[in-house]
Amino acid sequence: MFQYALRRVLIAVPSLVGVIVIVFFMVRLAPGDPATYLAGEFAPAETIEAIRRRFGLDRPLHEQFGIYVVSLGQGDLGRSTRTQRMVIDDLKQFFPNTLELALGAITIAMLIGIPAGVVAAIKQNTWADLFVTVGALIGVSMPVFWFGLLAILYFSVELGWFPVAGRGSLAHLVLPAVTLGVSSMAIVARMTRSAMLEVLSQDYIRTATAKGLVRNRVVLKHAFRNAMVPIVTIGGLEFGNLMAGAVLTETVFNWPGIGRLLVNSIQARDYPVVQGVVLLIAVSFILINIAVDFIYAVIDPRIRYD
Repeated sequence: MFQYALRRVLIAVPSLVGVIVIVFFMVRLAPGDPATYLAGEFAPAETIEAIRRRFGLDRPLHEQFGIYVVSLGQGDLGRSTRTQRMVIDDLKQFFPNTLELALGAITIAMLIGIPAGVVAAIKQNTWADLFVTVGALIGVSMPVFWFGLLAILYFSVELGWFPVAGRGSLAHLVLPAVTLGVSSMAIVARMTRSAMLEVLSQDYIRTATAKGLVRNRVVLKHAFRNAMVPIVTIGGLEFGNLMAGAVLTETVFNWPGIGRLLVNSIQARDYPVVQGVVLLIAVSFILINIAVDFIYAVIDPRIRYD
């Protein structure tokens, strides 16, 4: 198991190298200049040039990249040009908030999406199946920011059940987590329904039913367990997507996560922070995929990693 994990990490190294190279040069191809942003649009040219020299922006790109790679190899992600804080400190401050939001969203998505998909598969071509299918279609199609604004308007402004924005108590987490998890909930429900329908059509399920086993036992013990592999796969992918795609939700609910940090840094042309956030998201995706592979071995004894 350890050797497999080590191989996966080594295989992921080229992907991380690609992320580092692409992000480094892409952010510098975007229009705008960090020095002009810091000095002001009408600042003297001498001031702007001094800022560029201070942050090494006057050097050729290949030199800037070499310095960045050397610093990265030493565990130094650089310093924010906007706030002068170390990038690693910003990530330590904001990443746990995004992780909390993503965990809440994926928990809601799995707790509702899996049972809904199972019911839809068992009740195929009934009103229950139609309800889940249409609901999943709406959930996938619904813009996150629109649903978030409606949730704030109704549950916060009209009913006063939850805070409008910010982070603090568990009540602050409910609306952002639901808003972020709606699309994933729909995707999980559709995948669960598809996986269950495929398993329920297998010969061993018909045999178990013909032997007189209780329907619930056949569904839960035999069918559902064998349908778990694709469900876990989509759950892992969605968890990664939630962490990387929480920008709109964090903006609507003023949630202090890396999504908002990334948007603010892009607007300020804060290259070190943008590079650090994207690299952290890439590493998170890799770790999630490795964890999902190990979960496979737990739910399916036939899977072994040598």
